[in-house]
Amino acid sequence: VLSGCGVYDGTEIHEASAVLVHLSRGGAEVHMYAPDVPQMHVIDHSKGQPAEAESRNVLVESARIARGKIASLAKLTTADHDAVIFPGGFGAAKNLSTFAVDGKDCKVNKEVERVLKDFHKAGKPIGLCCISPVLAAKVLSGAEVTVGHEEEEGGKWPYAGTAGAIKELGGKHCVKEAVFSLTPFYEAHVDTKNKVVTTPAFMCETELHNIFDGIGAMVKNVLKLTGK
Repeated sequence: VLSGCGVYDGTEIHEASAVLVHLSRGGAEVHMYAPDVPQMHVIDHSKGQPAEAESRNVLVESARIARGKIASLAKLTTADHDAVIFPGGFGAAKNLSTFAVDGKDCKVNKEVERVLKDFHKAGKPIGLCCISPVLAAKVLSGAEVTVGHEEEEGGKWPYAGTAGAIKELGGKHCVKEAVFSLTPFYEAHVDTKNKVVTTPAFMCETELHNIFDGIGAMVKNVLKLTGK
């Protein structure tokens, strides 16, 4: 499920690409979706500032990443899929929800909420990375998720405050690394009860290959939970 195209106003493209590579490697058949709604705003990524005169559609922009093969999120059903994955990027907090503006009081897009609840009810796994775990924390009360560490640690974890917001949303935050460790499910947290798998990704200031490997751990565990 995509939220636009570009880290500051949509899907983080490197994360989406990593998810797709690992799904391909795992032998999964992939279908991509995005809500057919206007973006909260458009960011000029060369300046890091809003482009006041521009407006864009989340589905249309997400089609860039999907190479045109994408459908409205309203068409996504649990009957046709074994799992669902949400890459990160500010679009998850701006277009899939209002978390970027409202924090713990945020609202989640109605189709996103439906999808999360439907997959949860069906006992099918849900994968989320970077900032997108806030969606599960909001919609699935008591879900265990990770956005990495809970302290900034000198700028290594610039969005560490999100962990506190997850607790306020009703979720349980679990500290995880964004680099290789020898612990089971390194780089990803698996909530076996709720079948929710999360990984920090770009919540950490680290090398791209660490992001790629962490997303790989998330995808691997999502596929494992499908039982196929």
